[in-house]
Amino acid sequence: MTNRDPFKYFKTSRDIIRLAVMLYVRFPLSLRNVEDLLHERGIEISYESVRFWWNRFGPIFAAEIRKKRAERLRSGPQWQWHLDEMFVKINGERHYLWRAVDHEGEVLESFVTKARDKKAGSCQKNLA
Repeated sequence: MTNRDPFKYFKTSRDIIRLAVMLYVRFPLSLRNVEDLLHERGIEISYESVRFWWNRFGPIFAAEIRKKRAERLRSGPQWQWHLDEMFVKINGERHYLWRAVDHEGEVLESFVTKARDKKAGSCQKNLA
Protein backbone atom coordinates (compact mmCIF):
# COMPACT_ATOMS: atom_id res chain seq x y z
CA MET A 1 0.00 0.00 0.00
CA THR A 2 1.51 3.31 -1.04
CA ASN A 3 1.46 6.40 1.11
CA ARG A 4 -0.23 9.17 -0.86
CA ASP A 5 0.77 12.78 -0.29
CA PRO A 6 -2.39 14.65 0.83
CA PHE A 7 -0.80 18.00 -0.19
CA LYS A 8 0.03 16.88 -3.75
CA TYR A 9 -2.36 19.11 -5.74
CA PHE A 10 -2.23 22.22 -3.55
CA LYS A 11 -0.34 25.33 -4.68
CA THR A 12 0.10 26.50 -1.10
CA SER A 13 2.99 24.94 0.79
CA ARG A 14 2.29 22.28 3.39
CA ASP A 15 3.89 24.47 6.08
CA ILE A 16 1.43 27.33 5.47
CA ILE A 17 -1.52 24.92 5.44
CA ARG A 18 -0.33 23.35 8.71
CA LEU A 19 0.20 26.79 10.28
CA ALA A 20 -3.27 28.01 9.26
CA VAL A 21 -5.02 24.88 10.55
CA MET A 22 -3.04 24.81 13.80
CA LEU A 23 -3.73 28.52 14.46
CA TYR A 24 -7.44 27.91 13.97
CA VAL A 25 -7.52 24.79 16.16
CA ARG A 26 -5.06 25.77 18.91
CA PHE A 27 -6.22 29.32 19.62
CA PRO A 28 -9.74 30.76 19.96
CA LEU A 29 -9.62 32.44 16.55
CA SER A 30 -12.24 32.72 13.86
CA LEU A 31 -11.48 31.80 10.27
CA ARG A 32 -11.28 35.49 9.40
CA ASN A 33 -8.86 36.10 12.29
CA VAL A 34 -6.56 33.42 10.91
CA GLU A 35 -6.84 35.05 7.48
CA ASP A 36 -5.88 38.43 9.00
CA LEU A 37 -2.95 36.99 10.99
CA LEU A 38 -1.50 35.35 7.92
CA HIS A 39 -2.13 38.50 5.85
CA GLU A 40 -0.04 40.47 8.36
CA ARG A 41 2.77 37.99 7.72
CA GLY A 42 2.51 38.41 3.94
CA ILE A 43 0.50 35.26 3.24
CA GLU A 44 -2.57 35.97 1.11
CA ILE A 45 -5.29 33.34 1.60
CA SER A 46 -9.02 33.54 2.15
CA TYR A 47 -10.87 32.37 5.22
CA GLU A 48 -12.66 29.86 2.98
CA SER A 49 -9.29 28.25 2.24
CA VAL A 50 -8.65 27.93 5.97
CA ARG A 51 -12.09 26.32 6.42
CA PHE A 52 -11.45 23.89 3.56
CA TRP A 53 -7.98 22.99 4.88
CA TRP A 54 -9.36 22.51 8.39
CA ASN A 55 -11.99 20.10 7.11
CA ARG A 56 -9.53 18.26 4.88
CA PHE A 57 -6.34 18.18 6.97
CA GLY A 58 -7.62 18.58 10.53
CA PRO A 59 -8.20 14.84 11.05
CA ILE A 60 -4.77 14.05 9.56
CA PHE A 61 -3.01 16.49 11.90
CA ALA A 62 -5.02 15.22 14.88
CA ALA A 63 -3.99 11.63 14.09
CA GLU A 64 -0.33 12.70 13.90
CA ILE A 65 -0.57 14.44 17.28
CA ARG A 66 -2.26 11.41 18.87
CA LYS A 67 0.39 9.11 17.42
CA LYS A 68 3.26 11.26 18.76
CA ARG A 69 1.65 11.49 22.20
CA ALA A 70 1.14 7.71 22.32
CA GLU A 71 4.79 7.13 21.37
CA ARG A 72 5.93 9.49 24.13
CA LEU A 73 3.71 7.75 26.68
CA ARG A 74 5.04 4.33 25.68
CA SER A 75 8.64 5.49 25.95
CA GLY A 76 8.12 6.30 29.64
CA PRO A 77 7.25 9.27 31.79
CA GLN A 78 9.00 12.32 30.42
CA TRP A 79 6.72 15.00 31.77
CA GLN A 80 8.67 18.19 32.42
CA TRP A 81 7.94 21.78 33.19
CA HIS A 82 9.87 25.01 33.52
CA LEU A 83 9.39 28.47 34.94
CA ASP A 84 9.12 31.50 32.61
CA GLU A 85 9.53 35.12 33.60
CA MET A 86 8.03 37.84 31.40
CA PHE A 87 7.57 41.58 31.61
CA VAL A 88 4.03 42.82 31.07
CA LYS A 89 2.44 46.27 31.23
CA ILE A 90 -0.75 46.60 33.20
CA ASN A 91 -2.31 50.08 33.21
CA GLY A 92 1.00 51.47 31.94
CA GLU A 93 3.01 49.99 34.82
CA ARG A 94 5.64 47.27 34.42
CA HIS A 95 4.87 43.99 36.17
CA TYR A 96 6.52 40.59 36.20
CA LEU A 97 4.60 37.54 35.04
CA TRP A 98 5.84 34.17 36.25
CA ARG A 99 4.44 31.13 34.45
CA ALA A 100 4.86 27.42 35.04
CA VAL A 101 4.81 25.83 31.57
CA ASP A 102 4.82 22.10 30.79
CA HIS A 103 6.70 20.35 27.98
CA GLU A 104 3.75 20.78 25.58
CA GLY A 105 3.58 24.54 26.12
CA GLU A 106 0.48 24.49 28.33
CA VAL A 107 0.47 27.06 31.13
CA LEU A 108 0.05 25.23 34.44
CA GLU A 109 -0.03 28.27 36.68
CA SER A 110 0.76 31.99 36.49
CA PHE A 111 1.63 34.63 39.06
CA VAL A 112 2.00 38.42 38.63
CA THR A 113 4.16 40.61 40.89
CA LYS A 114 4.83 44.32 40.85
CA ALA A 115 8.48 43.96 41.84
CA ARG A 116 10.89 41.36 40.56
CA ASP A 117 10.72 38.84 43.35
CA LYS A 118 12.86 35.77 42.82
CA LYS A 119 11.44 34.22 45.98
CA ALA A 120 7.94 34.41 44.53
CA GLY A 121 9.14 32.57 41.44
CA SER A 122 10.86 29.90 43.49
CA CYS A 123 7.74 29.52 45.65
CA GLN A 124 5.76 28.84 42.50
CA LYS A 125 8.37 26.27 41.55
CA ASN A 126 7.80 24.43 44.81
CA LEU A 127 4.02 24.41 44.37
CA ALA A 128 4.06 22.42 41.14
